[in-house]
Amino acid sequence: MSRSLVLNATFEPLCVVSDRRAVVLVLGEVAEILHVSDRVMHSAHLSVPVPSVVRLRRYARVPYRWRTPLNRRSVFARDGHLCQYCGDTAESIDHVVPRSRGGSHTWENVVAACRPCNVRKRDRYLHETSMRLYRAPAAPSGASRLTLGLGAVPTAWEPYLLPAA
Repeated sequence: MSRSLVLNATFEPLCVVSDRRAVVLVLGEVAEILHVSDRVMHSAHLSVPVPSVVRLRRYARVPYRWRTPLNRRSVFARDGHLCQYCGDTAESIDHVVPRSRGGSHTWENVVAACRPCNVRKRDRYLHETSMRLYRAPAAPSGASRLTLGLGAVPTAWEPYLLPAA
């Protein structure tokens, strides 16, 4: 199933919805189409192009700040399915500061790791080993939180997701 990007009236990314929901937003005149995909939805009396990007006609106030859920799939997506210690293919997650030593289960303390590196590190701090992180772990922010679980981002979305230079 394809997805559609929903932008607020100010062109800031809000969420990703199903094609069907995007068509309902357009037909209800809640949103306007900014970019059309190559698909078309048909009914008995109507054919509607499936939008790839829609923009709400009115500004939608977002009352809370949404955080990306911390789970294995999200950690692997953030780290590109690569071990953050050796660069090999990741198979598990590792807590940089071990939970047995008071480490928390937060974005800033969890990284993707291959099994050999995870076993080698065990329940030790990084400074107690010869291992180093390729990149410091951080919580996803901005548009990356919307597309984290999608894998590849469609090229039609890129102008709306990339920060303005």
